[in-house]
Amino acid sequence: MKSLLRITFVLSLLFAITSRAAEAPAAGITEPILDVTLSAPVPGIVTARKFKEGDFVQPGDVLIELDKKLEELETDRRKVLRDQKRGDFESTRQLFTTTKGVSKEELDKKDAEFRVAAAEHDIAVEQLRRRQVNAPLAGTIIEVNIEVGEACQPYQALVRVVDTRRCYFVTNVEAKSGANLKPGQAVKLEITTGAGPVAITGRISFLSPVVDAGSGLQKVKVLFENADGKIPPGVAGRMFLD
Repeated sequence: MKSLLRITFVLSLLFAITSRAAEAPAAGITEPILDVTLSAPVPGIVTARKFKEGDFVQPGDVLIELDKKLEELETDRRKVLRDQKRGDFESTRQLFTTTKGVSKEELDKKDAEFRVAAAEHDIAVEQLRRRQVNAPLAGTIIEVNIEVGEACQPYQALVRVVDTRRCYFVTNVEAKSGANLKPGQAVKLEITTGAGPVAITGRISFLSPVVDAGSGLQKVKVLFENADGKIPPGVAGRMFLD
């Protein structure tokens, strides 16, 4: 009887230890909600840097400009040709409509010439647009890898912009724990910063639908607000599962 009681006690202890281990906080790391490295799709010489590291930029802000005088001249030339072809087409259409003084074939020819000129102008505008690097999002510049006067190659990393006003806490949990989680669920986080641990609440924005076969872990991303910048991305923390 004593042996049976001893076995029962040991099993109960093991169960309690296992349960507590399953409920242990999941370790992870913080990431900015957006982190992009920008480049230009064309080669050129940098003629202007509009912002410096640490500046906050808005979507559409011009960050870097490349030499663009030739593209500006070509755009102006194509605009003149487009406007000329539009005038020819409109006068021919007016003549065709009112007096039938020209043939339908001549009208179609003028229409085609105008459309080609308009397309060529749009191409020139696009080539000019590619001579500058714009911010695709609101965020803070944390790296500028080129100076005015330097040459850059197509798709060379030039500027890095991050948005830290909201961040992710990224962790991996055991499949058993993941089964109790769902997207949108509020969870408690404890993030370790230079000023000490910070307790916050976030919501699960992503729960991987698959479990890694090698580790048996499931990826979880928790979105939390960070408007005051109290939590820098890249620091460690814990997510509490209960």
